[in-house]
Amino acid sequence: MKKISLRSNLSKYLKTADSDWYKQRVVRVMFCVAGAFLILFARLFYLQVIHGQELRRLSENNCIRLQTTDSSRGMIFDRNGIPLVDNRPAFDLSIILKDAKPVERTIEKLSKLSKQINVSESELMSKIGRSKDISSYKPILLKQDMGRDALAAVEVRKFDLPGIVVDVKPRRHYIYRQSAAHLIGYLSEINSDELKSGKYPGSKGGDFIGKFGVEKAFEPFLRGKRGGRQVEVNVIGQVVRVLKTVDAQPGQNIYLTIDHTVQKKAEVLLEGTAGAVVAMDPKTGNILALVSSPSFDQNTFVDGMSHKQWNSLISNPLRPMENKAIQGEYPPASTFKIITAIAGLEEGIIDKNTTFYCPGYYKYGNRVYRCWRRGGHGSVNIFKALAQSCDVFFYQVGQRLGVDRLAFYAKASGLGTPTGINLDNEAAGLIPTAAWKKRRTGIAWQKGETLSIAIGQGYNLTTPLQMLVLTSAMANGGTRYKPLILESVKTVSGDIVIQGKKQAVGKLPAGKTTLEIIKKGLWEVVNNPKGTGRIAHIKGIDVSGKTGTAQVVGRTNDSTQSETDRPKHHTPHAWFVAYAPSVDPQIAVAVLVEHGGHGSSAAGPIAREIIRAYLEKDEYGRQLKAESSKVGAESSKQF
Repeated sequence: MKKISLRSNLSKYLKTADSDWYKQRVVRVMFCVAGAFLILFARLFYLQVIHGQELRRLSENNCIRLQTTDSSRGMIFDRNGIPLVDNRPAFDLSIILKDAKPVERTIEKLSKLSKQINVSESELMSKIGRSKDISSYKPILLKQDMGRDALAAVEVRKFDLPGIVVDVKPRRHYIYRQSAAHLIGYLSEINSDELKSGKYPGSKGGDFIGKFGVEKAFEPFLRGKRGGRQVEVNVIGQVVRVLKTVDAQPGQNIYLTIDHTVQKKAEVLLEGTAGAVVAMDPKTGNILALVSSPSFDQNTFVDGMSHKQWNSLISNPLRPMENKAIQGEYPPASTFKIITAIAGLEEGIIDKNTTFYCPGYYKYGNRVYRCWRRGGHGSVNIFKALAQSCDVFFYQVGQRLGVDRLAFYAKASGLGTPTGINLDNEAAGLIPTAAWKKRRTGIAWQKGETLSIAIGQGYNLTTPLQMLVLTSAMANGGTRYKPLILESVKTVSGDIVIQGKKQAVGKLPAGKTTLEIIKKGLWEVVNNPKGTGRIAHIKGIDVSGKTGTAQVVGRTNDSTQSETDRPKHHTPHAWFVAYAPSVDPQIAVAVLVEHGGHGSSAAGPIAREIIRAYLEKDEYGRQLKAESSKVGAESSKQF
């Protein structure tokens, strides 16, 4: 009986313990549930009572969106700080489909402003249709760079135009239309291939990038970095407030080596004709002016160009889109006699005392090669040959040298190869050799062809920039410098990021004595009363130079045809290369006038006035600088 009683008591005890443990678990769970409901109630009270009104407004009428802000592209200045390129505000009209419902009704209202925005309802709907794959939250561009009248009309009616937004964006502005266009270049919209190339990080469809000239060469510096902002918009897409902003970073400013005064002077002098002018500091290689004529207005590429305008540019026989200074390839004519003189002196074919007789022609084989002066020059030494550009003298020097030795000296002087200027599509020119002709035509070189090569005719082709580098090297004592167009790159605050540095790329293949002899001859070209470049003489300034008249068709023995009867496209190209002052030169110039006739009359005066503008800082230059500063200051205030 005692054992049964113990078992019964143990069983009762165990049942009581199980019951207490279960009750404790239930209480704990109830406390957890009550705590969770308490937290939830507190949160609901906070959201619905304390901030209920504000959140109700946001949920019913507003949403948060992210908007990108375009950066301002870096400006471009000349060496003296005169602005050449800046940015202006442009107003772009877009639609956000999510906010514009019903879209048809919104477009119908917008089309009533067609007189101001100059876009019809059908055009607007067509643009929307082409962008059907774009997210309904992203803006679709309807009208780019609309005028202020259109802006005012849209803003007045903005509450009746849900989903219609106007963005203010920086737009490239070339202050002096057509000025330095081939050097500065232009912008155009990025294409799909460029987007895929990876060369333009951060770019997107619709962005404008440099496509030519300095704008392309220095694109990484000029292009800034996008910013953005977080905005709250209402039910029709209008910005209620800005919540957060990340400022866009502007591009860096480019300072070019060109002198705006010299640049404008050269453009005025070359106006109305086809050709090129390039000027350089012979001590550094800095380009002071680079002109190709005719020019084009870079603003049309940014503002929008019609098919008619584009066709007019590319079909123009004067080739305005070609940078003739670096891409135009022309026979160098008598300017090449500098090379023939170097080769003759260095090879011992001639010295300063060597003379040849010029009766006005030179017989070689069964052919007569004429001098430009029919009556001849009489007894000629190297100084007189250069001063009066005697063809017969250089025929004989070239005959004794041969084409391959001439080619060696020409190539060693930088001809027949790009100069390395930091611009796209520079032409190499052509310096022929016997092997080149055999390879090209399958015909052996004829010795008589060397005579034409010796005076810069025949197969010879050079660019104005190549002839400028050669002339600069003559001026500074024999050093060939790489042409530089970059003075510096600076931040908006003025800190220098990159400083342009002169870069020697070689020496002329000529000793000191040879250079002195040729420089004396070049001085006499301008300063001797019988020099062919006498027209370039400037009182008080010693100018040295060389004329050239490049035949574009073979010479004729028909003396009855006058130059006025000759078709324009048969008229020779006119050359003039020069530097000044003759001692301690500060500027070198190369001028090429297509079908200009004689180098002395067509190109010489242009070179003279450019030199004068740079060295004398004449009244024209002072006025131009004052006007440039005023225009630049006013333009900069626009944005």
